[in-house]
Amino acid sequence: MPSLTSARRAPSPEQLRPHLRPLPGAAAADDRLVEPLGRARLALLGEASHGTHEFYAERAWLTQRLIHEHGFNAVVVEGDWPDAWRVNRYIRGRSDDPSAEAALSGFQRFPTWMWCNTVVRDFVEWLREHNHGRRPERQVGFYGMDLYSLYGSMRAVLDYLDRADPEAAARARGRYACFDHYGEDSQAYAHAASFGMKGSCEDEVVQQLRELNQRVATLMAAPSEDRVDLFYAQQNARLVRNAEEYYRTMFRGRVSSWNLRDSHMVETLQALEKHLDGLTGGARMAVWAHNSHLGDASATEMGEQGEWNVGQLARDRWGAQAVLVGFSTHSGTVTAASEWDAAAERKRVRPGLAGSCEDLFHRTGEPRFWLPLRGNAALGELLRERLLQRAIGVIYLPRTERASHYFHTHLPAQFDAMIHIDRTRAVQPLVPEPIWHAGEPAETYPSGL
Repeated sequence: MPSLTSARRAPSPEQLRPHLRPLPGAAAADDRLVEPLGRARLALLGEASHGTHEFYAERAWLTQRLIHEHGFNAVVVEGDWPDAWRVNRYIRGRSDDPSAEAALSGFQRFPTWMWCNTVVRDFVEWLREHNHGRRPERQVGFYGMDLYSLYGSMRAVLDYLDRADPEAAARARGRYACFDHYGEDSQAYAHAASFGMKGSCEDEVVQQLRELNQRVATLMAAPSEDRVDLFYAQQNARLVRNAEEYYRTMFRGRVSSWNLRDSHMVETLQALEKHLDGLTGGARMAVWAHNSHLGDASATEMGEQGEWNVGQLARDRWGAQAVLVGFSTHSGTVTAASEWDAAAERKRVRPGLAGSCEDLFHRTGEPRFWLPLRGNAALGELLRERLLQRAIGVIYLPRTERASHYFHTHLPAQFDAMIHIDRTRAVQPLVPEPIWHAGEPAETYPSGL
């Protein structure tokens, strides 16, 4: 692979055009795209932002087809484990929530629109309808793989043990009391533990996970419903252990915390695979997360800086059984904030920068298409040099877009396929957002900056 530290001439739109696979309708209608996903163990479906309607919709349609025609039985999202489990219970008919919107209301951590939006709501209702009347082992599950729910996961462990084993619950409370000084403020714990202001809670969370692991080992022959509840508690204890380490190392730098977070995500996928293999005879998972997590980091500028991610680790673990699909857009609108924990806004997305994938794709003149990158030697040669690629997370800063949102990548090594939708619109939040609902953003580029 060429070095990512020096730019060379990008291919022309005319050179790229013969390789495009136009999408007159939904990507899920293209058999050539769906077939390799259908053969995979993991279909990793990305997004170039956390707030674009089309990315969510296309992933939902692709996932529905994978469930219907190829036996996929799990949707795993870049969300917190306890909040996703509430949705999992709803779609399986095991909760008191009256609607998908109510089930999704557990996603209260910023950014709420990431999972509390109209596309996800409709997809969750579809999952519930799909599961209705099916035996539990034939139902599709909905799971979270992120690790921010430190305190929520502690409560979930205690709730389970209060029901299953009060004496074990008392031991767990004693261990988790180590966090009582921080008032459920993960950032406060991160600061205190990182700078030696107080001792860490590492030993306590490791001991609690070890005890739950031992409990799992002794209850392997328990009824399936009991094993499901125990697995939920075990995963929460694992999350507490990993989140404690994440927050303890947060101030050591981006690379360390990023790598811990993505390692936890892959550990969750592995745990789910083992759990579902035992219950259903085979796990097949559609994974929804940002391109920056699901595209192979070793093909990007971040990989040169020492980062790894879910896509890279999935290829290491599952090989060709993990298929990586990225998404991109050139312009439109996006739901994002201007700073952390701020209100959601409907922002205008600037046209892709010169020298970027987005600009190259736009100049082909094709409004919707996908590129088959896996095993495509001619396309690999054409795209052998690095290109800029845009990544919009929960914050979008158009004024500093080049520095804040672009990085270099070698596209054919990053993804197996890339779906481009030239103009897109902001995803609609379920939670009332006064600024977002104030109306369509004004045309502010380029002169309005």
